[in-house]
Amino acid sequence: MTPTLPSRLRRSRLRPWWAAFGLIAAVVIVIAVSARIATDYLWFRALGASAVFRVSFGVRCAMFGITGAFMALATGLSAALARRMRPSRAAGFRQPGLERWRLAVDQRWGRLLTAVMAVAGLLSGLTGARSWATWLQFAHRTSFGRRDPQFHLDLSFFVFVYPFLRLILTYAFVAVLLALVTAVVVHFLYGGLRFRPGDAQVTAAARAHLFILLGLFVLLKAVGYWLDRYGIDFSSRDVIATGAAYTDVNAILPAKTVLAAIALLCALLFFTAAARRGAMLPAVGFCLLVLSAILVGGIYPAVIQQFVVKPNEPVKESRYIQREIGATRSAFGISGVKVTGYPITEARTGTEARTGTEARTGTAVSRGSPASPVASARHLGTEVAALPDLRLTDPAVASRAFQQLQRVKSFYRFGDVLDVDRYRIPGAGRTPQDVVIGARDMTGPPAGQANWVSTHLVYTHGFGVVAAAAGSAQANGDPSFTESGIPARGALGTFQPRVYFGPQETAYAIVGAPPGRAPMEFDYPTADTSAPRKTTYHGGGGVPVGSITERLLYAIRFGDPNILLSSAVNRASRLLYVRDPLARVQKVAPFLTLDGDVYPVVTGGQILWVVDGYTTTDSYPYAARYDAAAATAGSAAPVGPGAGQINYIRDSVKAVVNAYTGQVTLYAWDAGDPVLRTWMKAFPGLIRPRRAIPSPLLAHLRYPTGLFDIQRQVLATFHVQTPAAFYGGQDFWAVPRDPSGATPGSGPQPPTYLTMRMPGDPAPEFSLMTSFTRAGRPGMAAYMAVDSNPDSPGYGTIRVLDLPQNAAMAGPQQIQNTFESDPAVSAELTAARRGGSRLILGNLIALPVGAGFLYVEPLYVAAPAGGGTGSLPMLREVLVSYGGTIGYGSTVQKALDGAQQAAAAR
Repeated sequence: MTPTLPSRLRRSRLRPWWAAFGLIAAVVIVIAVSARIATDYLWFRALGASAVFRVSFGVRCAMFGITGAFMALATGLSAALARRMRPSRAAGFRQPGLERWRLAVDQRWGRLLTAVMAVAGLLSGLTGARSWATWLQFAHRTSFGRRDPQFHLDLSFFVFVYPFLRLILTYAFVAVLLALVTAVVVHFLYGGLRFRPGDAQVTAAARAHLFILLGLFVLLKAVGYWLDRYGIDFSSRDVIATGAAYTDVNAILPAKTVLAAIALLCALLFFTAAARRGAMLPAVGFCLLVLSAILVGGIYPAVIQQFVVKPNEPVKESRYIQREIGATRSAFGISGVKVTGYPITEARTGTEARTGTEARTGTAVSRGSPASPVASARHLGTEVAALPDLRLTDPAVASRAFQQLQRVKSFYRFGDVLDVDRYRIPGAGRTPQDVVIGARDMTGPPAGQANWVSTHLVYTHGFGVVAAAAGSAQANGDPSFTESGIPARGALGTFQPRVYFGPQETAYAIVGAPPGRAPMEFDYPTADTSAPRKTTYHGGGGVPVGSITERLLYAIRFGDPNILLSSAVNRASRLLYVRDPLARVQKVAPFLTLDGDVYPVVTGGQILWVVDGYTTTDSYPYAARYDAAAATAGSAAPVGPGAGQINYIRDSVKAVVNAYTGQVTLYAWDAGDPVLRTWMKAFPGLIRPRRAIPSPLLAHLRYPTGLFDIQRQVLATFHVQTPAAFYGGQDFWAVPRDPSGATPGSGPQPPTYLTMRMPGDPAPEFSLMTSFTRAGRPGMAAYMAVDSNPDSPGYGTIRVLDLPQNAAMAGPQQIQNTFESDPAVSAELTAARRGGSRLILGNLIALPVGAGFLYVEPLYVAAPAGGGTGSLPMLREVLVSYGGTIGYGSTVQKALDGAQQAAAAR
């Protein structure tokens, strides 16, 4: 139906408005994107990391341009060829219903083709830009110096080259498919192709065009089949979690080779048919390919698996299980784990066999040592006295006490879980003492005072750190502070206390002023609440925003005109943003996966945030894959590209963020890691050598909890190194559930930092430890600890105490049950709960002592929820268990005395 004149007039009037609207939208988008890019460059330049911006942004732009242009050209060229090959009206297949559409397309062909190419190029370019890391790793790949056991290729092929080849193949497939779709549409529109029920007609030119594209598609499929041969190193079956199993090597591998040859032959048939009129040869070839894929690629491997492998699976898969064990242990850095037997004397100490009084007075069975539990308990004090302290201050519980006692003002905040570090405390000797430490971050202006000036110009920073002894508490149960107050006083010396960069600092801040201007930033409260101390930032961090151009760019970026219009922003102003240390390091080094546990260190007169950076991949041949987020469920979740499925990890980088200046410094911690070396070649000069770490800072670095969490999950299964035992699975371990905390049993027991001595060690070392139970059973199976003192020659050495299989040593949950079922302890707990008080179970710590394990658990009491200032948790009792005996008291020593008395009474 022909449009009426009024409707045509309305459309013609609306066209300029639509064009104007489109132009305005395009200009807004361009300005916003340009402001984002420009401000990113200013941010990197201010940090002295402009090379990172140039490389990452340059590669993204190149990938966007190359992939976008490739897809656009493939689409446009195919459409242009199809239109050029259009038949004359006399020779074409007439389709009256398409005449109107054909005329409309002819009139707007140039604009339509440009639009289609632009959309294809834009979407493809955006996807390609996200693949920048794949290209950089391929271009700067580093040899692993090890070969995979199946193809005998260097592992770098699978980690760096194989993903890139897959990426190229994917884009090639998409380009051919887009070309094929556009060709079909244009040929159909112009009469070169007609579909009728049960029939299809095509001109010779259209047939040649489509056959060439189909030939290219099948040719790419042949390449894909050939690449699939190497992909069997990442196969997954019932027995082999990752890696080629018997069926993959003996059925899938030859099948892929055969299918690649058939696909190549089929592609040649399509190309041949493009020059001939008949379609029989390519049709036969394509049917052969489909039939072969079903028979050779599907049915044949299934027959081999069911009738050759299944009847004798342990023998058939033994060789491949051994490959997976070796690769997984190497990929997760546990191949050097030192496992020693631990001949315990207690064989019955858990609620598995008894409860109540029986649990306290159970019989001991000697193994490897004639010492009885009574004798062991009598020497318990001597064993424990050799340790610097036993950690009683639970970082998760102490945070609430820090909040109540040291927050000072409602706008300050400590992390939900504090950190454990070690410092030399005056009067405590030269040996560093374990302390629980947290920084006092700023969360924003006080309630009712939030406005633009107070949020971004006044309440700009936190103040100081608070630390408490990890092994003791005050007489009333409060933490024994070694550093506290505002201004800070204590054992950590003099340092810059202002925290402009921290985990709670989420809003941007504008700081700095010309000389002589009165300070306006809130520094810290004083006794006179109406006259707080104020300050002006002189740290040199952030981005200068003294010029109109810079202020305009940031006003656009943050959508906040106050940055441009406020008179409080002056020529000396600096804008601080991306203030969270994790986000800051992630922006500077986007290729790193970061441990979620960021911890403060006071050294060199500064507060520094330390972030552990991992290099990861999911392309390590034969190594089992683990979900990093799930494996670290008991700790802070990792952040970055390796937060999902991984099968390789290294603690490669120690990142340091200055809490005052915001400066980010990266140090290579594992310079031998091929993945790190690859990234160091891609970003030269970004990462400093390990020897550049200042000695005072080095003393505070530690083995990261996230890596330890993942390694213990892997070790729970892959401590078994013989294929037969691995196949049987009877000796697998499990990470126990946490029996303590606010919600006992809600998650895995978190690993614990403390200074301890492993059997055979000459002296205690700062370590990270955990327990294992037997899979499906609550009894303890093993004990794992890693030396976390970087000054120690044994740093990073994982040691495992393997308990005898027939030992009935109680696990953490059983010990917790024993505590609560003991009559004397139960009476004490009942008394503590009077008046509605809440009992909070602190971290349950296990220590290898003598020929058994000493369990220590602090017990906190807090007022009911909503009880105001009196709801802070206070240490009430310390519970210990050793050799089947239980003791409790207000201190560790009193609890140990109680255990010794109970042992003597037996």
